[in-house]
Amino acid sequence: MRRIAGIVLAVLLIGGVVAAVVAGRDNEETGTATKTVRMVIGSEKAEFFADPDVVKALAAKGYTVEAETSGSWAMEGLDLKGYDLAFPSSRAPATELAARHEVRGALPRPFYSPLVVVARRGAATVLAGNGLATLDAKNRGTLKMAAYLDAAERDRTWQQLKGAGRYGELSGTLFISSTDPESSNSGALYLAAASYVAGGGKVVASDAEVERTAPLLRKLVSVQGAQQTGTDAVFRDFVSGAGNPLVLVYESQVAALLDEQPDAEDLVVLYPDTTVNSDHTVVPLTENGKGLAELLGSDPELRRLAVRHGFRPQGDAAEFAAAASDRTTYLKQRLTGVRQAPVPTAAVLHELARRAVGQGGQ
Repeated sequence: MRRIAGIVLAVLLIGGVVAAVVAGRDNEETGTATKTVRMVIGSEKAEFFADPDVVKALAAKGYTVEAETSGSWAMEGLDLKGYDLAFPSSRAPATELAARHEVRGALPRPFYSPLVVVARRGAATVLAGNGLATLDAKNRGTLKMAAYLDAAERDRTWQQLKGAGRYGELSGTLFISSTDPESSNSGALYLAAASYVAGGGKVVASDAEVERTAPLLRKLVSVQGAQQTGTDAVFRDFVSGAGNPLVLVYESQVAALLDEQPDAEDLVVLYPDTTVNSDHTVVPLTENGKGLAELLGSDPELRRLAVRHGFRPQGDAAEFAAAASDRTTYLKQRLTGVRQAPVPTAAVLHELARRAVGQGGQ
C-alpha cells in the first residue's frame, strides 16, 4: 500500500483536528509551478494531492499545493485567513463555509464518492446468511439498511447470528464503525442515511422528527466508543487488521487500496441499498483557489488521476466505469440499485449529530 503508507501526518494543529499532509513546493519534478495554493481538505483526499503524478500535473498548469487535513465539519472552527480554498467532503459543510466567508456563486464539485461499508469476508458471509446483506460477487455485495438498523435498534450481537461461531473475531454488539459526526462528513452522512431509512424514506426536517430518530442514532454512535475525526484513520485501522470488522468509508478509499492490492482476498465491499453520495465541494477563498478548483473539474489529466484514486468525476459516469472494469468483483461500475438519501439541512444535520453523541434532548 505505497500510497497509504506514504502519507505522513507530520504536523498536528488545533488539538489534533488538522494535520499537514502535502507539500511538494521543493520537488524538482514540479517543473513550472508558479502559484502556491494553500488549502484545507478532507483526509480522504490526502493521497490524491500527495500523489507525485498529481503534483506534476498541477505544476504543469502552474500550481503548487500546500494541503492540510481536517474533518469537514470541523473546518467551520478554523481560521482560514491566508488559505486559498477549503475542500470539505460534501455540499452541506461547503455551503456553511461559503456563507461564513461570503463566497458567492456556484461552488465547484469536481468529483464525488458514495459511502460504502468495508467488511471482512467472515462478517459479510454472516450478514448475508442472516438476511442483513446480499453478496452478488466474490468481494462485493449490498447492505440492507432497514434490516441492519432493526438489528442495531434491538442491540443484536454477533453471537446471536447463525454462523458467526465459525469466526472467532466476530463477537460483541453488531455495529458499523464510523467517524465523529460532529466533525467529520462521513459520520454525519451516515446519520443522514440512517435517519432517512428509519423515517420510512422521509428526510428529517422537524424537531419532532429529530426527537423520534435520535434514540436510534444515539445507539449507532454510542456503541462505537471513541471515534476518529477522519475516514483515513479508520480505514487504515481496518486495512491493518485492527478494529471492527465493519467500517464506513468512501468508495474512493477502497479503489485506491485496490490500485495497490488488486487481490485483497479478505475484503468485501458492501454498498448500502440506501446511502449518500459525498459531493466533494470546493469553497474558493481567493482567485488562485478558484482557478485550481476549476482545473480539478476540467483538466483531462487531473480527471484521469482522480479516477485512478477512486473518485467519480462529475458529468461522465463512463470514466469511472471504464477504470473499474477490472475491479468489478469489488466495485460497482455504475450505482444501479443504490438509493440516494436526501441530506437534511445543515442545521438539522448538526442537531442529529449533537443528539447522536449524547448532547441535547430530554
